[in-house]
Amino acid sequence: MTGRDIAYRRFRFPADRDVGLADGLTAGPDGLVLDGAPGRLTHTDPHSGTTAEYAAGSWTSPVTPLGFAAVELVPSWTAHTPAGCWLRVELRGWAGDAASTGWYELGNWAADDSTVHRASVPGQADDRARVAADTLRVTGATVTGWQVRVTLLRRLDAADGPALRTIGVVASTDPPGVGQRAVARTDAGAGGARGRVLDVPRYAQRLHATGETRWGGGGDSWCSPTCVSMVLDFWGAGPTPDRYAWVTPPGPRPRVVHAARHCFDHAYAGAGNWPFNTAYAATHGVDAFVTRLRSLAEAELFVAAGIPLIVSAAFTAGQVPGLDYDTRGHLIVLVGFTADGDPVLNDPYAPDDERVRRTVPRAPFERAWQVGSGGIAYVLRPESTPLPPPPAQANW
Repeated sequence: MTGRDIAYRRFRFPADRDVGLADGLTAGPDGLVLDGAPGRLTHTDPHSGTTAEYAAGSWTSPVTPLGFAAVELVPSWTAHTPAGCWLRVELRGWAGDAASTGWYELGNWAADDSTVHRASVPGQADDRARVAADTLRVTGATVTGWQVRVTLLRRLDAADGPALRTIGVVASTDPPGVGQRAVARTDAGAGGARGRVLDVPRYAQRLHATGETRWGGGGDSWCSPTCVSMVLDFWGAGPTPDRYAWVTPPGPRPRVVHAARHCFDHAYAGAGNWPFNTAYAATHGVDAFVTRLRSLAEAELFVAAGIPLIVSAAFTAGQVPGLDYDTRGHLIVLVGFTADGDPVLNDPYAPDDERVRRTVPRAPFERAWQVGSGGIAYVLRPESTPLPPPPAQANW
């Protein structure tokens, strides 16, 4: 292990119905829902200019202490947002017994794009912290705890209401080697996955490079939704054909186009917003969240449990032998390990499905993942597949 501080905490509803402060929400069998006397909120969608009035209620978490000073916080959630419904997620930092930052918006989200334009909120920066799409980055404050607030909204003429099922936050310090491009080597096989490769289907994002260009420019930029599509299909949970029948012409793999559209962040104009991808995955009946792992040794625990991971890495051509291109941030499915402990990947940045599968050296790939994104990982799995036991400083 690298010794890096990472902590993850998640609230689940209705199990945590008596935790935190609900205003206009109550616990139902599907999660937190609007109660019989919600408040009202008028919202103008900045991307369409449409103004509408919504019934609204919010839930505010208790303060979650960390035991260390965090520099980054990333939320993720699962929710039901039928037509006319959406949610807003906000974060703030704490130190001791007082808030050390104001509230920052970390996203306005809906499962579809018929109600509001799913978007992060740019332009949020002060002398304490700033928002970088899906991440709250601490700049001048001390943050040794956090608080999250979720607002559920329903258009007044909507036939059904929203439900919040889970909300979690991963907080972390900087990865080792920031500015030095170095990270501690971990022992292969420590997680029990040596020689195990999961049978995740192989999908090439570049098959879409000359087709649909909406939602981020097309296939060359669709690494994240392509990875999510691979893992959903591994679990047999991908969208059914009726859900992507609107994709015309259907192209090489319409389910990837479906994922790109429904992960798309209209503010930064890309389909790689981390919690938007896990929230999309969760609309298909799987549990899904964003966390950070400290090493490939921790990742091996997931593969040993039968759970592939989607990880974010950054590298230049040749830095990771076998990955001969430059990227400032790229999502790849970690599907297993060789007998010697080298990672086996489904890398969607390939010209065809056959060349998606790649095996790369352990140390340089771990460095590209840890330094490139701080060890970001999407965890997608059915509730019936248990997570591995977490470490003492729990990051899942």
